[in-house]
Amino acid sequence: MNSEKLALLLTREMPYGKYKGRVIADLPGHYLGWFAREGFPSGELGGLIALMYELDHNDLRSLLDPLRQARSR
Repeated sequence: MNSEKLALLLTREMPYGKYKGRVIADLPGHYLGWFAREGFPSGELGGLIALMYELDHNDLRSLLDPLRQARSR
């Protein structure tokens, strides 16, 4: 798992939809699951949403905690 991509989950925001403006790391699991069923967008955004889905689905959101703490300092 690439730490740079994990860090992007905390900075990239959803550009559209119900959760427009929310960072990808804070998207709810049901929304990530919808993308998994219906298809992820193309490009970097889709890759980041897919990564966040995998973290959420496998109960690994806590991997982002150290990065969140480092950003808040």
